[in-house]
Amino acid sequence: MNDASTPLSALGAALAAFNHARDWGQFHTPRDLAMALSVEVGEVLELFLWRAESAERPPAERLREELGDVLICLVNLAQKVDVDLMDAAQAKLALNAAKYPVERARGNATKWSELGAAEAPPLPPVPERADAPGAGPTEELL
Repeated sequence: MNDASTPLSALGAALAAFNHARDWGQFHTPRDLAMALSVEVGEVLELFLWRAESAERPPAERLREELGDVLICLVNLAQKVDVDLMDAAQAKLALNAAKYPVERARGNATKWSELGAAEAPPLPPVPERADAPGAGPTEELL
């Protein structure tokens, strides 16, 4: 599974068109997009600030808006740096499965390095994207 076979593809295309229509690509450097992502995540955190664990959730509509902002920034950043989010998430899930085997990690919040593993498993290889630079004709997404 990759971005092209998920709704992320449609979202990415919509964001690219939105950004292109406003000529915002000039502002979407990886650095600025990473900072914007951090700011948006901070706005999600702010909704939970000073609430007791047992307190009710923040207003659903505000939380939905802020999580939408986080996803938009994340997809914009991923497109800018040529990272397929679905491939990245699947690779990370596989890595975490190796770092946190069920028999040692179930019900346990201990860091992987303290679960008895001698070293971190190797990172899975990065799959080559069909639309990666040099892989064929592509259009600038942002």
